[in-house]
Parts: sequence; structure tokens; C-alpha cells
Amino acid sequence: MGEVVVVESVTLDGVMQAPGGADEDRRGGFAHGGWARPYADHVAAETMGAGMGADGAMLFGRRTYEQFHGFWSVQTDGNPYTEVLNRKHKYVASRGALPWVNSSRLEGEVTAAVAALKREVAGDLVVLGSGVLVRALAAAGLVDVYWLSIHPLVLGTGTRLFADGAAAYRRLRLTGSVVTTTTGVIIAAYRPAG
Repeated sequence: MGEVVVVESVTLDGVMQAPGGADEDRRGGFAHGGWARPYADHVAAETMGAGMGADGAMLFGRRTYEQFHGFWSVQTDGNPYTEVLNRKHKYVASRGALPWVNSSRLEGEVTAAVAALKREVAGDLVVLGSGVLVRALAAAGLVDVYWLSIHPLVLGTGTRLFADGAAAYRRLRLTGSVVTTTTGVIIAAYRPAG
């Protein structure tokens, strides 16, 4: 039986929108895209890389899938993330074309499809980004682990991981953490507590 593992970069005020690049997601007039880049270091890369290399598959929302495909599927610099992302099976909540190798559409209602995948897939079902999908999975109680890279930054605007009304009250317990002493990012793993 698989587990849904959500991997997100968030600010102290919970913003998850566009951590990777200025033009990643300008919805709502968001002007702080790329906010996570100055905080990248070897500790974060090693920690995230270890999780990405594990057995299992990936879950994507449409927007994140398209962004990742547009960037990672064409990288030729030997970055280990490229090989992992190309090799892993990708399940996508989308009605559009899925041009990336090893990609399948989630059929039917998304939370029911993911619940079925949890029973069928050995290993983790890792969700990167994909805020709309994450909020739907959280509301349905389908998230087993949150790996959050918590950045020492407050943006005051942007889409938050747990938007008002997006998830029911839920207590979490810390199961692991790493501090990137060079940048102050705390990478913390949380599981639902009961």
C-alpha cells in the first residue's frame, strides 16, 4: 500500500506559490516568484534527493505537470533530478495531453482515483507543488506525510498551502527534521496525528 507524500516549499506565512521562478505562477498578480531560489543549498538538495529516489510514483496537478515537463524533460546537464523525474511514473489530474514519458491521467474524481492508487501502488505517491491537488487530497484525508521546506521569509501575499477552509481541522506530529544552517530553511516531516 502506498502513501501520499506532499513535498512543498513554504514561507513562514504559508505561501507556496511560485517558489522556483519569477514567471512560474503570476495568478492574482503575484510578484514574488522565485522566492525559494536564494535559499537552495547542498543540505536541502541531499535531503530532497533522498526522498525523490525512493520507490513509487508521482502525482501532479495539470499546471505543475506542464511546468515540470517543460523544464525537466529537456535537461541534458546530468542533473540527477532529470533522470528520476523521467523514470518515475507520473499520475496527472488533467484532461489535456500528457507528452512526458511514463505519464497517466487520473481517471474519474481525483480523490477517488488517488485513494485507489494508494491501494495499488507500492511505495510513495509523491506530490510536488500542485496546490489545488494537495488541498483536495488534504480535505479528503488522503495525505500521509507532509515534507515541508519552511523558508525564513514572510511574503504577506500569495496562495497558501492551507488556504482558509481548504482542509478540515487536523493535528500533525513531527516525525523528522533537518535544518539547513547555511540558509535557515527547516525541512520538516509531519504525519497526521490520530
